[in-house]
Amino acid sequence: MTAATGLKRLAIAVVAVVAAALVTLVGLSFLIPAAAVRDAVNDEIRAVTGLEPTLRGGVAVSFFPSGTVTFHDVLLGDDGSGEPAVVADQLTAHLRYFPLLAGRIEIADVTLVRPTITVAFLPSGGSNWSGLIKSLARALEPDRDRTALFSEIGIQDGSVVIHNHYAGKDVTDRLDDVEFQLAWPSISRSFGANGHFVWHHEPIEASLTLSDFPAALTGNHSGVKLRLAGTPLKIAFDGAASYQPTLKIEGTLSAESPSLRDAMHWTDGNELPFGGFGRFALRAQSQIGGGLVSLTGVNVELDGNTAEGVLTLSTDGHRTVEGTLAADTLDLTPYVGGIRLLAANESTWDQLPIALNGLADFDLDLRLSAASVKIATARLGRTAIAANMRGGKLDVTIGESQAFGGTATGSLGLASVDGGVAVDSHLQFTDVDLQNFFGQVFRIHKLEGRGNLALNIEGSGSSVLAVTSTLDGTASLTAHDGALAGINVEQLLRRLERRPLSGNGDYRAGRTPFKHLALSLKIAQGVVSVDDLRIDGPAVHIAAGGQASVPTRDLDLKGVATLVSSAHAGNFALPFTVQGQWDDPIVLPDVQSLIRRSGAAAPLLEAVKDRNAGPVVRSVIDKLLAAPAISSNPPPPAPKSSE
Repeated sequence: MTAATGLKRLAIAVVAVVAAALVTLVGLSFLIPAAAVRDAVNDEIRAVTGLEPTLRGGVAVSFFPSGTVTFHDVLLGDDGSGEPAVVADQLTAHLRYFPLLAGRIEIADVTLVRPTITVAFLPSGGSNWSGLIKSLARALEPDRDRTALFSEIGIQDGSVVIHNHYAGKDVTDRLDDVEFQLAWPSISRSFGANGHFVWHHEPIEASLTLSDFPAALTGNHSGVKLRLAGTPLKIAFDGAASYQPTLKIEGTLSAESPSLRDAMHWTDGNELPFGGFGRFALRAQSQIGGGLVSLTGVNVELDGNTAEGVLTLSTDGHRTVEGTLAADTLDLTPYVGGIRLLAANESTWDQLPIALNGLADFDLDLRLSAASVKIATARLGRTAIAANMRGGKLDVTIGESQAFGGTATGSLGLASVDGGVAVDSHLQFTDVDLQNFFGQVFRIHKLEGRGNLALNIEGSGSSVLAVTSTLDGTASLTAHDGALAGINVEQLLRRLERRPLSGNGDYRAGRTPFKHLALSLKIAQGVVSVDDLRIDGPAVHIAAGGQASVPTRDLDLKGVATLVSSAHAGNFALPFTVQGQWDDPIVLPDVQSLIRRSGAAAPLLEAVKDRNAGPVVRSVIDKLLAAPAISSNPPPPAPKSSE
């Protein structure tokens, strides 16, 4: 027999077997009643899941080209409470081929088409699944023969609806486009689920593995592996769980997100205020139980900042975050970057509305320390702070910070009120570099030296400009061994002492050194009262008072500048005014005082009082404007020196 003949006979045999199988399947469709098939499938589903199917629609049985049984409008786990666990448009059971040839009905796998899975958590702590889980556990008891039962369940185009009733609230969430394959325990005790769903319009890939499914159903210890991966957030957990006598989950937790701000907005719909909250990553040992998530060995990264410590998250009712973190370096620039104090022109306060959304959604009690801190262009040394938030009010307490070459302590408060914000500041700066401090905080570059500063102010409003109009409080400054930059008061006074009407000249340059400076301010509704300003230098003493406006950033001061140890008898004292913007004020000496000091112009003050004093005034003006006289007799030549 040739090889070709052998292959031909083999092909004929295969075709004969297939044909016989098809004929058998077609014959079975007439020999096996549909009711018997339905009852057999119904019994096996009950044996595998422990759930009693309620078949409210029609049944379709097909044996060709493969054995399938399709139930329409199916309920699973209907306990009469009005919220059945599962409602599916269709339940399709695929039958095993060879047992079917022998006339036995055995299910290979089950697919739920367009099911709605409802999970309702009750205030008592139970759920509509509590009784069903017990039925599942009984169905998986080890003394049952499960070798002939199916172990695969598919979910197509499903939905999961979660009702949560707590603290008088009724919260409903939903997962859509649920596509999953469940590896149901058959011979082994493990359970696996892989698939994807859509939550808040974002697709999420998910997988869950339970090493001991029967133990997990009864609340006993079971290994757990969970993976959730989506564009906003990725979460992975590897550990163990039990809920008898109470819920306890332990294991390694990791999470990462390209933007924590987007992830939090995705989860609860709220926007975080200001800037920052970008790239995020966390890894820690977790322990979950009693409504608390305790994280130890925390390694967290946020916006390029890395810190280590412990965290506790409360998930029972109102969310609370507590913890202690330590970092080598901390860059707070991303968070203050969203705070605009000045408008685009850099000369007026910003008028854009301020919104503090999201602060009332959770409480915070966080202690943070860092070896170095960067805030925009400011660099601080070792810093320890505590952030506390309750009822939407954020309080930041500075235990101690190596700030601006000195130290800083105190507190800052921020809260949302009446569509705007309320701020308060109680800060003390000790022995700081004043040029760095005022330049970086207030954009004022006119003061040098070292000193102590105290700020106790508060205000509220819908914008930065509105807040400045409501500021109340006090401020004080004491400084030593510094200078006023951009003005040389000594040079100006000496010029005016010699020639009072010679003009001011170019005095808006140079420096005015001082030994001591003292300033005391009171602030009411954005108006600053300068109660006491004293500057004592080696050559100049200055005393001033007046007012300044925080909203308009301008000054209106009057004072007296005294030139110490002048060439004339007594000290030369000159009244002056300071007016204009903070960053570029105009200093004007008192004109009448200068005229009185001028011998040529002094009669002018008396003459203007007399209406008939025209000739006298003209004479004074001629003297002021006349060029110096040149003598007709030249001075004698200097004697020659002897050789």
